[in-house]
Amino acid sequence: MRRFLGDKKRSIPTQAKSTALAHGLAELHKVRVVAQIGFFSKWQDPHNRLNFKAGLHDALPALVATGTWGFVTGIALVKSGLTESMATLMTLLVYAGSAQLTSLPLIESAAPLWLIFAAGLVVNIRFLIFGAALQPFFRHLVWPKRLGLGFFSTDIAFVLFMGRYGESKEKGGTEQLWYYLGIIVPGWFVWNSFSLLGIYLGALVPASWSLEFAAVLALMAIIVPLVKTRPMAMCLLTAGLIAWLGQPLPLRLGLAAAVLGGVLAGVLGEAIQHRARKG
Repeated sequence: MRRFLGDKKRSIPTQAKSTALAHGLAELHKVRVVAQIGFFSKWQDPHNRLNFKAGLHDALPALVATGTWGFVTGIALVKSGLTESMATLMTLLVYAGSAQLTSLPLIESAAPLWLIFAAGLVVNIRFLIFGAALQPFFRHLVWPKRLGLGFFSTDIAFVLFMGRYGESKEKGGTEQLWYYLGIIVPGWFVWNSFSLLGIYLGALVPASWSLEFAAVLALMAIIVPLVKTRPMAMCLLTAGLIAWLGQPLPLRLGLAAAVLGGVLAGVLGEAIQHRARKG
């Protein structure tokens, strides 16, 4: 009898935990359903779809370069010694071509983990400036959504968005969010699709095709016409010069130096332009 009562007493907390877990899962399911309904209801708004399509339309030329660069990066990941599964995981989680290419020689040389992360941070330090510039447009969103936008952001998305809304007096409008989504969502799908093609089919591509050079030309054809201000020109020229001079540096440190130099040149150019306007 005592044993039965003891077992019954011990079973009560277990049953309570099971009930609480089931209740929590049910609530989580409700939240997911509400979120899905909210998204689809917003997508049904013709204005949201129109702004999304506008972003997609502006991003279409850039998607050609994005796909080419993603394909080349996928090939580079496998040729560096990573397995196909490791390369797939890296391209899906990292979503940063420059950081991936910078980390490859460090991984090959068995560099310390902190050095690999430091190199990735230096190469992507420009996104701190991008995030600060985009913050007024998306600060009304809850932080998980802002974090998601930050993960999917790219250089091309930032340039296209700021070219359209950078001088806008009203910031935080729904049309701005859906326009930005129209750029970054297709960009993510194109990059990862072509990167995966490079990972699994890159061995079939002849080396004589020189895809690396084709990717660079495609990016230049898109970026150069977007350079319309002096700070942007200073950023582009400085980064290009440092990258060219830094080619002999080991572990592709020239790329990291070029990114850092380009960011500093852009900030300096903005400061000079701001002072000139005040004067």
